[in-house]
Amino acid sequence: MGRRSDHSRQELRDMIITEGHRQMTANGYASFSARKVAKRIGYSIGTIYNIFGTLDDLVLAINGRTLDLWREYLEARLDNLEQGRLQQAVEAYFEFAVLHRNAWNAVYDFHLPEHEEPPEDYVEKVVAIKNVVVEEIAAALPAGRREEAVSLSYSLLATVHGHCFFTLNGTFKILGETNPLNAAIARVEDSIAALKNDCRPSES
Repeated sequence: MGRRSDHSRQELRDMIITEGHRQMTANGYASFSARKVAKRIGYSIGTIYNIFGTLDDLVLAINGRTLDLWREYLEARLDNLEQGRLQQAVEAYFEFAVLHRNAWNAVYDFHLPEHEEPPEDYVEKVVAIKNVVVEEIAAALPAGRREEAVSLSYSLLATVHGHCFFTLNGTFKILGETNPLNAAIARVEDSIAALKNDCRPSES
């Protein structure tokens, strides 16, 4: 395919990410191909590498789009909600993963070489999702325990993620767990309740 110059560099970047995300959502990381993206948008594979440099950079940009959509989904579910916010956050986590299974899995299937670190803008996207969770956990904790929100959020994220991952890969079905979403919500609520109980004055 001959070279084209119909779009600006930023337009090309947006086109590539949009089409790449579409293909990642449809087919998953294992089947992803930059060449297929190039063919679909009508540009050469060289154009893609001129914009992104490497395949890793392209996948990070696509996964970054997934992270943006995930954060927006969480925030939309929590917007103006006064009660049951942690339960809604867990439900939104599961729902997004189910609705965007391939793209969600790609965030975890892809790994940079050990000596490389993700770019700052990608890290910021990850932190943005984490911050949504930290804020909700902090709000649910007693005032005297809110400094524990960050460390607790990591544990609870791992718990919810594990339940979600086992749901999508069929492990819970094999184990006989019929409602992993409710199980994840219960684990989160149990953890918050335990901290609240620790703050109650002991009976004399």
